[in-house]
Amino acid sequence: MICGVRERVPREHNLKTKHTPIGNKAKTYFGKGRMGESETNTYRDLHFPALLVGGSFAAVAICLSLFLILQHLRYYTNPSEQKWIVPVLFMVPVYATESIISLSNAKLSLPCDILRNCYEAFALYSFGSYLVACLGGERRVVELLEDESKEPLLEGEENKSEKKTQKQRNPLWKFLCEPYVLGPELFVIEKFGLVQYMILKTFCAFLAFLLELLGVYGDGEFKWYYGYPYIEVVLNFSQMWALFCLVQFYNVTHERLKEIKPLAKFISFKAIVFATWWQGFGIALLCYYGVLPKEGRFQNALQDFLICIEMAIAAVAHIFVFPVEPYHYIPVSECGKITRTKTTEVKLDESGRVVEKKETHVEASGTSIKESVQDIVMDGGQHVVKDVVLTINQAMGPVEKGVTKIQEKLLDSDGKEEEKAEVTVGTSVEKKDQ
Repeated sequence: MICGVRERVPREHNLKTKHTPIGNKAKTYFGKGRMGESETNTYRDLHFPALLVGGSFAAVAICLSLFLILQHLRYYTNPSEQKWIVPVLFMVPVYATESIISLSNAKLSLPCDILRNCYEAFALYSFGSYLVACLGGERRVVELLEDESKEPLLEGEENKSEKKTQKQRNPLWKFLCEPYVLGPELFVIEKFGLVQYMILKTFCAFLAFLLELLGVYGDGEFKWYYGYPYIEVVLNFSQMWALFCLVQFYNVTHERLKEIKPLAKFISFKAIVFATWWQGFGIALLCYYGVLPKEGRFQNALQDFLICIEMAIAAVAHIFVFPVEPYHYIPVSECGKITRTKTTEVKLDESGRVVEKKETHVEASGTSIKESVQDIVMDGGQHVVKDVVLTINQAMGPVEKGVTKIQEKLLDSDGKEEEKAEVTVGTSVEKKDQ
């Protein structure tokens, strides 16, 4: 027994000394495994309460937003404005529905995120179109911007010198510091900024889906061989430019938009678009640096849970920011489209006298929900397509001009070379004849 004990001790000691590196690797490996198990356990423990709380907030957001949207569709008395208000309001149900679906099933997180991003870009475009409609349409906006950029009739020498320096400045500097000087060009820049974000956001969303299928997207991973950081950088600059164009347009036209209280509308909408994007980006950074669990499901679930709560707050804010009360009255421009129907009833009362009742029913075009939806989908869709085509043509125009200039230079250089060749051949022939 004693010998057996003596023999066992050296073997255990030898095993420890020989396999120390492997033991350390195994310890670190199993340590990671325990960490991963703890993260999954944390996710499982928090998933059901988060789903319950987030679902209740999402239900409140969806109900309040749909009620407000139906009210706007019912009192659809100003189509030029309300056709863009409804898509902005519909942003809350879209965000809430996709977030709760993604929170309930992690496998649907990426498709829901793609749909949410696409609609976010369209909502930003709709908000810009709503501001233009409140100013009286595109032609009216161009006239207002022309009036803002015109020089006064009586001005001193100092003002004239200031105007000369303004004209000599770079157009980019004018847009950054003095946007009112640009005149109608400001409207073109604002529209281009909104449409470019709508196109890029949609393209990057489907590109992310394709990269995820190929396994090289790496959601939340800031590594050079993944597509996630590059797409985020492109979208960040695109979104910042679109929002800055909207801010500059608001700075020039906010005096004309006092009646609709544009600041509250602008803040409420910008908070949804801007805050949710930076919120997701911040969560990804915290998970990458280990402040939060690095598990992908936890990162997406936290973002979806916060969006559910934020959409309930946004739905309540929209009731006060985009009220339906101003549209209970038919504007003067729509009076020609009103139809009146009269109905008369003749009855005998108890005493045998004849009683005549007249009722007048007033109907305006587009006041039914069906007609309102048709106008939003058909007319609004045509407007979006026209703006997208116009923006693509504006973007391709400078490229085509550059290509034509290059071709002209190449042709000129080829012609000069041919002339030089003819001159050299002619001189050589003359020398031979001599």
